[in-house]
Amino acid sequence: MPNKSIEELTALAAAALKAHGASETMARTTARYLVAADTQGLATHGVMRVPGYCGHLGVGRANGAAVPKIINEKPAACLIDAGNGLGFEACEMAVAQAVARARAEGMGFAGVTNSHHCGALGILLEPVAAAGMVGLAFSNASSAIMPWGGTRAIFGTNPVAAIFARKSAPPIVVDLSLTQVTRGQIMLNVKAGKPIPDGWGMDRDGNPTNDAQKILVGGSLYAVGGLKGTMLALAVELICCALTGAALSHEVASMHTNEGPPLRLGQSFIAIDPGALAGSEVYFERVETLVAAILADEGVRLPGDRRHALAAAGANEGLNIDGELLTQLQVLARGAS
Repeated sequence: MPNKSIEELTALAAAALKAHGASETMARTTARYLVAADTQGLATHGVMRVPGYCGHLGVGRANGAAVPKIINEKPAACLIDAGNGLGFEACEMAVAQAVARARAEGMGFAGVTNSHHCGALGILLEPVAAAGMVGLAFSNASSAIMPWGGTRAIFGTNPVAAIFARKSAPPIVVDLSLTQVTRGQIMLNVKAGKPIPDGWGMDRDGNPTNDAQKILVGGSLYAVGGLKGTMLALAVELICCALTGAALSHEVASMHTNEGPPLRLGQSFIAIDPGALAGSEVYFERVETLVAAILADEGVRLPGDRRHALAAAGANEGLNIDGELLTQLQVLARGAS
């Protein structure tokens, strides 16, 4: 596979997005987060998303001229309107707001409404850890999970992420969707023409299927943990939509088509300053005591460690990118579809 430096791949992804209507700032911010996902081994949330984003920009499902802005606020909380732009600018702004409000108030909450897909939530939370804080992030998505006992998808994949700063080590990062697999993995299987294993999802009629395409078009994914995962998906749906006024997942047309109105998704970000509670020194001591207990078992790896290692390697060695995808990005960067 061809190898590209982080800078080269970021510039190419940004050029493709800009050629299809994204503003300079939106294109570069989006490209930076997508390449960061690839660098951390999260290809399902990396530059493979650029063609889909370009399609949405081209037909108005994403507004390339949008500028996120605060539309409501109190000292510890605010609501940001993404203006139906690609989600990364608004979410980056939300994280910065959450951190600033946590510094002042002990905790900060920033919600985003009228948003788009926002990639890997754990990457968005990195500034929270850099500030020595604890962060939580939530997003809804187009419907993918059926209510317990149902057959029609109502809740999104509804990812959840948490980040925990450490005093002298990279942060602990927990980042997961509430489905057995990410929808990005289903997309990869569709692209490769591969069937999916048993237990990943159902078709539009509620029948188990091994056809990845049938899941993307009207089908649904199984929630992780069965009933418990379904209840968590419900909770995330309310945190992201009821508090922000965003579209509920079942109101959102599939993200994997150029047909339909803007997504109007919701995201929520929370930053917590340990200094407002037991204090930063106590917090760091408790984190390291738990880390030592976890790592006492040989073979255990902290969540986030693999990401950090891959990111360091990618910065030095560049990224291998699928040749077909690279060609597609180059075509998109020239303004073709």
